Amino acid sequence: MQQTEKINEILDGKAVIGIELGSTRIKAVLIDSGFSPLASGVHDWQNELVDGVWTYSLDAVKNGLQSCFADLMKNVESEYGVKLTKAAGMGISAMMHGYLAFDGNDNLLVPFRTWRNTMTEEAADKLTAEFGFNIPQRWSIAHLYQAILNKEPHIGDIRFMTTLAGYVHYLLTGRKVIGIGDASGVFPIDPDAKNYDAEMVRKFDRLAGDTDFGMKLLDILPEIVPVGECAGTLTESGAGLLDPTGTFGAGVPLCPPEGDAQTGMAATNSITPRTGNVSAGTSIFSMIVLEKNLSSAHKEIDIVTTPNGDPVAMVHCNNCTTDFDAWVKVFGGLLAKAGADMPKGKLYSMIYELAAEGDPDCGNIISYNYYAGEPVTGTSSGKPLVMRDPDSPFTIQNLARSLVYSCVATLKTGMDILTGEEKVALDMIYAHGGLFKDPVPSQGILAAALNTDITLMSSAGEGGAWGIALLAAFMGRSDKAETLTGFLGSRVFAGMSGSTVSPQQRDIDGINAYMKSYRCGLAAEKAAAAF
Repeated sequence: MQQTEKINEILDGKAVIGIELGSTRIKAVLIDSGFSPLASGVHDWQNELVDGVWTYSLDAVKNGLQSCFADLMKNVESEYGVKLTKAAGMGISAMMHGYLAFDGNDNLLVPFRTWRNTMTEEAADKLTAEFGFNIPQRWSIAHLYQAILNKEPHIGDIRFMTTLAGYVHYLLTGRKVIGIGDASGVFPIDPDAKNYDAEMVRKFDRLAGDTDFGMKLLDILPEIVPVGECAGTLTESGAGLLDPTGTFGAGVPLCPPEGDAQTGMAATNSITPRTGNVSAGTSIFSMIVLEKNLSSAHKEIDIVTTPNGDPVAMVHCNNCTTDFDAWVKVFGGLLAKAGADMPKGKLYSMIYELAAEGDPDCGNIISYNYYAGEPVTGTSSGKPLVMRDPDSPFTIQNLARSLVYSCVATLKTGMDILTGEEKVALDMIYAHGGLFKDPVPSQGILAAALNTDITLMSSAGEGGAWGIALLAAFMGRSDKAETLTGFLGSRVFAGMSGSTVSPQQRDIDGINAYMKSYRCGLAAEKAAAAF
């Protein structure tokens, strides 16, 4: 598309906006009618540990949203010489799960409890036993039931519970709705009814019936809106929140708000059986679309859905690149002290290159990247830890490789259950996220860990903001009979290039040896985290 055409699309309001609130960055992307990015905006932020709870304040949410959108508008004007005043559609995505509970006047009752918290083990275990369906600790329903079990004073005042994406969507549209994928991390979904599982809802209402909660569950949950349907329009107050200057106007239609897992699926075209994707950043998770139900429930595996509402096996790990980033910062500090200050991007590339040179088993140097608890491996809290044998070849290459291995080790634990015990077949996994900005050796290491081909699409760097923009574009399709599968396959990804890496036996043997020591050392990690 020529520059003049791009300008006309912006002026005519034909472009589409996607905004995703990730764990370390809020990103907005503007795409044209051919689904290519025109401009983006970003705002960096971090969660806070307040009174033992990982949280973001609602002020941080609103201010970050404004900052990100202002950056988008600034970049549009800088690149194209015109102001962004309207759009054909918009979508909001955010990290899934967590606990946002409000009273009848929209007052937040307790600070936002994010997915990173591991404080709901009792509730998760009881709900899993009651439902016969795995309820992870980070799910919204586990947080709600734990608050009920703890008899927290606020539970009698709850009138609305939602996710971060659902909350921002409500701010912008005034509608308490949610996409089915994001909803599947709140409460189990009936894949046939494409709604909250009615029998499990009844079971929950019975469990909570003699408590101070005092509400029926469906009365506080957001309404599920199917993919492709309009989930509200940008109100005057919503437009004012996004852009206090008044340049960007109201009236833009919004698609259902979705979780970052689902936008990752859209951004990698992995929504059909035998495909999946791995997203690796602050956390790491895999989404594997199922051909059939699993034979039994596994604590290490969640059952969520695609944006279509089809069942997906999700292995979610709370920790991924945070510890790796900390080590890179240490190495950078050493270089700076030695007078060899190095740009951040080049420093990361160098550490990855060193990791590629390490021994396949890292010389038995074992790294645990646990900043938070890791339910997949049964750790309730985290403490980063590096262990080695006295005779381990302690080289920078082996240490670097161990740090990369640690980013995927917990994911491998859950994925081994899927491919081993459950015999789930995989044709291809698509990878995206910060771990793959320097794809070698991380792409090859993930291929070895999961023993399957790993593909990075040329669009992988666009991430979930692009994914939710695609879902917003799908909402505006002219042929309402067109399915999301057809839309993505034939219109968005047709002819798109990518790079595929196959697992190498040397790396497979190496990471399998690493994992034996990793599993044995978990007792030490748990003990370390306890003091």
